[in-house]
Amino acid sequence: MAVELNTAVPHSARIYDHLLGGKDNFEADRAAAAEIVKSSPSLPISMRANRNYLARTARYLAADLGIRQFLDIGAGLPTAPNLHEVVQGVDPTSRVVYVDNDPIVLVHARALLTSAPGGSTAYLDADLNNAELIINAPEVRALDFSRPIAISLIAVLQFVTDEDRAHRIIDTLMAPLAPGSALAISTVTAHNEQAVQGAKVYTSRGIPAKPRTDDEVAGLFRGLELVDPGVTLVNRWRPDPAAPPVDDSHVQMSGGVALKR
Repeated sequence: MAVELNTAVPHSARIYDHLLGGKDNFEADRAAAAEIVKSSPSLPISMRANRNYLARTARYLAADLGIRQFLDIGAGLPTAPNLHEVVQGVDPTSRVVYVDNDPIVLVHARALLTSAPGGSTAYLDADLNNAELIINAPEVRALDFSRPIAISLIAVLQFVTDEDRAHRIIDTLMAPLAPGSALAISTVTAHNEQAVQGAKVYTSRGIPAKPRTDDEVAGLFRGLELVDPGVTLVNRWRPDPAAPPVDDSHVQMSGGVALKR
């Protein structure tokens, strides 16, 4: 399959990869990252906190709620811990579908597709803005829609800047899912000045980004039942007591997990 790759234009997944210390990025991505970090120097710390949040939410959904099917939209480049590693560590039979629209992620899909024996992983090349295509894709419909499915929208909704569109995307994704399904979100918070400035630089680099207040993030879960502790900074969502604490001032993402009843 041919991969169309424009290395002169920065991409959010590759900026994220660079800030986490990865190597699958290009000069345009590194230049954009450097400019963002000037306005938002704690961003790399925040991104690592967000990655740890992904692992904690995935573990909660698999271990505490017993969910065995996962749809990770905006998966990004393989970065430990990957969602399938977490949930298949709980139950090797867990099934995961990753979704992203970056050609570099597509190139590295093989790394994402390394499943534990008994489980499965799949990769879908699609854009979050086309939620109907995602939820009806054969890779996703191979999941059992009569049983709960967990959807992860981690560090991706800030790039959907229109609130009505964000609600339509979530409604489209959640509507066909069985009761007991779940939605995990993290997105840029408007309650951190560095996050606000960083979003402005993303936007100036051609990647529109929108910080959200806690009330706006809570609104993304409309019709769903938020689990404790509700919407909070990602470092404060059910933190691992054995992990080193992260100062709130360094965390630029908020989120939560909610259930479909």
